[in-house]
Amino acid sequence: MYFENFKQILLDRRSIRRFTEQDVTVEDIKELIDCARYAPSDTNSQTWQFIAIINREKIKHIEQMTWDQLHQKAAEAEQRGLSREARLLVKSFGPYATAFADAPALIVCLATPYTSKFRDKIFDPVALVDPSVWDEEGIKSSCLAAQNLMLAAHAKGLATCPMTGPVLLAADSLRTYLDIPEECQINMVISLGHPAEQPGRLPRKEVDDILRIVD
Repeated sequence: MYFENFKQILLDRRSIRRFTEQDVTVEDIKELIDCARYAPSDTNSQTWQFIAIINREKIKHIEQMTWDQLHQKAAEAEQRGLSREARLLVKSFGPYATAFADAPALIVCLATPYTSKFRDKIFDPVALVDPSVWDEEGIKSSCLAAQNLMLAAHAKGLATCPMTGPVLLAADSLRTYLDIPEECQINMVISLGHPAEQPGRLPRKEVDDILRIVD
């Protein structure tokens, strides 16, 4: 594969929030997860799992759970005198956080506990870091796998949008609804489908603004 071809995939990928009615096949989902699992991970720990929801009614139910929790947060904010912020939460953030609602498929990305021979034999015995740091390691690797998934989806002509709104608002409800083990962290949800829009490319910071070279 040539670099320019790969770079074009990177440049053309968009976060899509409007999808056609066409379903995503189980075979397509399995191919995307096959790509995701080849992401790098700390000591090849592979701290990722995925739940693919292809039932539209269940996706709508997750949307409703998210809205329910959002309205509850807004009500609590209003009781504290934050009426303006409460309105903005519902009006501005609500649609943004639930933009997965019309997607034919929803991928819930999980981070599993980080374990490795280094942690067992060295890191934990010497108390290298606080145990909470290992939760972050799981999330980092899960994010790398999620990026693989989204790039692969675009290369197949599919569209995705990564979102954390349901995680921020309704993680507990989502965990119960999907019977997610307590030891797994809910990282993000990714809507998946055939694109019904093609947004333009958003501006990015210049390379020289984000890069410092040390020689």
